Amino acid sequence: MLSPKATLKNAWPYQQDRMNLPVVSLETALPFYETVLGFRVLSRGETPHPSATLERDSIRIGLSENGGDPQQDGCFFEVDDVETMFAEIRATGFGNVNPDYRQQKYGDVTWKVLFIVAPDELCYSFGERQM
Repeated sequence: MLSPKATLKNAWPYQQDRMNLPVVSLETALPFYETVLGFRVLSRGETPHPSATLERDSIRIGLSENGGDPQQDGCFFEVDDVETMFAEIRATGFGNVNPDYRQQKYGDVTWKVLFIVAPDELCYSFGERQM
């Protein structure tokens, strides 16, 4: 029996562009995105830098060896169920995630949020809208 999967509904980059998230090594980074976060590689390129476009649930992000600082970037993903997202990530064996859900308010929306740091040092948060 397959475990339930969370659905990504939207993504907002921490910096300027979720399609150019900086990684030191694309080859080293990709397995995490495919295995742990459930993305699939849509395309790869070499110009102007090695890069890949990834997709999950029609949400696209891009990784690029563009010289940027991964510790200063990442994305906020809106998910339908943050606890399911945690269970999904944990089931892969990835240990750098804790279920210390935090309530955060942005504008008029309160989010239940889960934070993770990828092995490439990009930071991600997954948030579920609260009523």
